Amino acid sequence: MKKNLLTVLILALIIVNIALTTVMMISVMGTNKKTAELVNNIAMVLNLELTKPGEEEQEAPISLADTDVYNFSSAMTIPLAADGSGKEKYIMFEVALSLNMNHEDYETYKDVASRESLIKDAISSVVSSYTEVEIKALIQDGGIKEEILEAIQNLYQSKFIYNVAINGVMYY
Repeated sequence: MKKNLLTVLILALIIVNIALTTVMMISVMGTNKKTAELVNNIAMVLNLELTKPGEEEQEAPISLADTDVYNFSSAMTIPLAADGSGKEKYIMFEVALSLNMNHEDYETYKDVASRESLIKDAISSVVSSYTEVEIKALIQDGGIKEEILEAIQNLYQSKFIYNVAINGVMYY
């Protein structure tokens, strides 16, 4: 008799457990659906705001067929800003500019070699304002390329030069 009573008690507990699990699952699933819907709504809103306010939308990438590359004739050696060590530091690197051949100003300014000294001066003024530690960080994250590009675009008052490549960086 004790075994039968124990079996009935276990069966009753199993049925109660199944019933409570069902109730819990129904309540959790409703909340889960609402949470998933909220996350989807937030994701849709974030996708709509891909650009920062006041920032222009970026144009389509320029193909290699429409790109003219100008490599500087020699590597640039630029003194860096003093870092307090009393020792003057220099950076040396090679520069290449990417020119958009489809840009309206390309025909006017395509002879970059005639303005190489002006471009080098713009690059030098940007790079020489940083210490060795600062310039290493900027080269690693690409920030210096953006600053150099902006300085060159300001020099030309045009955006037909759309990329700056820096290679062979050495410090001494």
